[in-house]
Amino acid sequence: MDVITLVLFLVVLAISAHLLFGGNYPNAPPCIKGWIPWFGVAFEFGKSPLTFISQARDKYGPVFTVVAAGKRLTFVTLHEDFRTFFMSKDVDFEQAVQEPVHNTASISKESFYKFHPACNTLIKGRLTPGNVAQLTDHLCEEFNDHLETLGDQGSRGLNELVRAVMYPAVMSNLLGKYNSPGSPFTMEQFKEKFAIYDEGFEYGSQLPDMFLREWASSKCWLLSLLGNMVVKAEDDETSSESGNRTLLQHLVTLITDKFLPNYGLLMLWASLANAIPITFWAVAFILSNPTVYQTAMEQINAALKDQDTRKTKVTAEELQQMPYVKWCILEAIRLRAPGAITRRVVRPLMIQNYIIPPGDLLMVSPYWAHRNPHYFPEPEEFKPERWDKADLVKNVFLEGFVAFGGGRNQCPGRWYALMELHMFAALILFKYDVTLMDPLPKPSNLHLVGTQQPETPCTVQYRHR
Repeated sequence: MDVITLVLFLVVLAISAHLLFGGNYPNAPPCIKGWIPWFGVAFEFGKSPLTFISQARDKYGPVFTVVAAGKRLTFVTLHEDFRTFFMSKDVDFEQAVQEPVHNTASISKESFYKFHPACNTLIKGRLTPGNVAQLTDHLCEEFNDHLETLGDQGSRGLNELVRAVMYPAVMSNLLGKYNSPGSPFTMEQFKEKFAIYDEGFEYGSQLPDMFLREWASSKCWLLSLLGNMVVKAEDDETSSESGNRTLLQHLVTLITDKFLPNYGLLMLWASLANAIPITFWAVAFILSNPTVYQTAMEQINAALKDQDTRKTKVTAEELQQMPYVKWCILEAIRLRAPGAITRRVVRPLMIQNYIIPPGDLLMVSPYWAHRNPHYFPEPEEFKPERWDKADLVKNVFLEGFVAFGGGRNQCPGRWYALMELHMFAALILFKYDVTLMDPLPKPSNLHLVGTQQPETPCTVQYRHR
């Protein structure tokens, strides 16, 4: 027994020594390892990752590596290197996200590598600007219906209000009206389970389910819900015969293994996770600035004119008549962008005379990239007019804007996301007098993945016009 204990001790010691002192690659970037083997600087980094990135960049330069929880995260912070991040054949998106996808959606490695490229192509093809325009009429009807459930006046948390309207409307628009929750109780269940799943997504991507029981329970509930949705999508012959197939129905024809509901959950999360907080921030920024609000309302009222505020119809053409509202949304995305996006290095990669070793997770922070004063003067200020320089008719964003990624793995749903946010903001401001009751909340600095959430609740009062 003593011999076995001694051997195990020596093995653990050897592994710890390798993790702590090994892995010194020639010409590698400066490495922040910490003093605890495997954990590295996970505690310090996890406490406030965006602040950690900023301080590390100031201390170590534009390229540096962070060792945290057994992973090597190499950050690149200069815009001149972003093209390499997005376009190099020496980095791979799917290898970077496969493990988090397995943890959060329970999709096997084999299934993910087999179907993900085709799923990305499918969604990109179905959500082109032209196809998105065909979804506006139905989405507008859904938004009208669910906004009317707010009543003629009241007060509630802005984030809660956005969720109450966007959850069911977007689900119906992308997954089929027959998949909308059939009762208020089921809808409330979904909102509760999805909120738990969404808020714990970053931790769920890294930790086993046994450490996140409530989150894991919510994931199982949602997978069961998506399983029922898949059955309904397969049985709905009416929309298939008329050519009005939903995105979920297209997915059904593509995925041929048992993980079809799991892909459905992943698609649902992708369609709502960042849309909700960005809608919150866009509306909050508009309401908190009287000049911005006045300019936005002038365009909204001019485009919608004397329409009925109960059943307001907003078409794709009318959205084009409100460019300032879209500028507000893009400015909100700029200021509250994700903390990081990632690729895995698959072959030695040269950046800034450093050699990034294979296996490293290469990281870019849109949050900090969007605060570069060279591309965005007065970067901390909410200035929608800066987007007047972009050619949004041709879908060309400002230089330095990386929120939607780039290369072949650019966000396939970006045009749909911009349309739904644009329409929601226009509708709620046209239909209601909305007043922000609290100061504009600060963003959370706790999460690296996803749009920055508000740190404190934000209440609004609303009254139907």
